[in-house]
Order: sequence, then structure tokens, then C-alpha cells
Amino acid sequence: MKRSVTISGHRTSVSLEAEFWAALTAIAEHEKQPLAQLIDGIDKRQGRGKNLSSALRIFVLKHYQKQKA
Repeated sequence: MKRSVTISGHRTSVSLEAEFWAALTAIAEHEKQPLAQLIDGIDKRQGRGKNLSSALRIFVLKHYQKQKA
């Protein structure tokens, strides 16, 4: 599932499975921030130029792993 998001003032497309979009949306709502802001923060932490789709999947995985610990 491909979506367009604005990161640091630039539009980009990100392809993720529907389950990852749902997880990111839930995390953003829990943290009381817009989804675009959450994605921008993940992109900044992972370093610009890296594969954003992979960074988002890893973020979701780590987020839920922390909850289980």
C-alpha cells in the first residue's frame, strides 16, 4: 500500500503493508502526534537517505518488542 507523506517539507511516497500503516497510525495516536511527524522523526533518527520503508518497519517491530519486555 503506497501513501504520500510530507517529511521536512518534501513530499515522498512510502510503500508499506496495510498492517504497518495501521500500527504506525496507532503509535502516532498513542503519542498524540500526527502520523507525518512520527514518520519524520523516524526518518531523522535513521539518517536521511536510508530506506524509509525499512526504517518504518523496524521502528514498528522495536516499538512492540519493547512493550512485551
